[in-house]
Amino acid sequence: MFDLDNTLHDASHAIFPAIMANMNTYIARVLGDGTTPAHIDAVNAARMLYWKRYGATLLGLVKHHGVKADHFLAETHGMDDLLSMIRHEKGLGQLLRRLPGRKVLLTNAPHRYSTMVLRHLGIQRHFSHHIAIESMRVHGQLRPKPSKLLLRKVMRRQQVTARRCILVEDTLANLRTAHALGMRTAWVTQYLKVDDPIGMAHPPKRLTRPGWVDVKVKSVKHLPTRLSRLRRNTVIE
Repeated sequence: MFDLDNTLHDASHAIFPAIMANMNTYIARVLGDGTTPAHIDAVNAARMLYWKRYGATLLGLVKHHGVKADHFLAETHGMDDLLSMIRHEKGLGQLLRRLPGRKVLLTNAPHRYSTMVLRHLGIQRHFSHHIAIESMRVHGQLRPKPSKLLLRKVMRRQQVTARRCILVEDTLANLRTAHALGMRTAWVTQYLKVDDPIGMAHPPKRLTRPGWVDVKVKSVKHLPTRLSRLRRNTVIE
C-alpha cells in the first residue's frame, strides 16, 4: 500500500502550502460570524486541535461545525495550476514495475486531485486499486488514515492479512497504526520539512526511525535494496 503526497511526489514544494492557504480560508469562514472571518490564531488552534483529536482536521469540522466533507475537499484541493506545482523523481513507473506484489494507492487526498497527480506522474496503471478519502468510510462514517477500522476494512476488501501487507508512507502516525495491526512499514523521508504544517509526519528535531518503522528510506526508489528486511515475516504475492 502506497501513500501519495510526500511519498510518491514532493507535495511540500508547492502543493501543501496552497492546500494550507485554502484550508485556512475555509476554516476562517466556518469559524467566523457570517460576515467577518475568524482570526488566524483561532484558525490555527482549531486545525491543530482537530488534527490531534481525530487524526484529520476535516473530521473535526464535520463533527463540530456540520461541514460537508465533499465541499471541504473540493475547496481545499482546487488548484488551477496543480500540474505545474508537482515535483517528482523520474523512473517511478520502472520502480513500481520492479517491486513484487500488488500495489494499492491509499491516500487521504480526494479522488479528483489524486487522479490528476497519478496521471501526471504516469503511474496510475501500476496500481490495482486507488483508494481516496471519499472511499474511506466504515459503517457510514468517514475514517481516513490512521484509522485501524479503515486499514482492517481495506485488508478485508483486498482479501489479505496484515502479514502480507507493507505500508509505504511519509506520515508516522499512519505507519504506527499499520505496525500495530501487524503490517510491515516503510518510512519515506526526503520530502519532509520540520515546519510543514500538514501531516505532522516526523519528530520536530530530527528524522529518527521509531520502533514501529521497519525500514526508513530517503526515497521510494531505495525500496528494492531494502526488500530483504521488509520481506521478513511478510508474505508477498
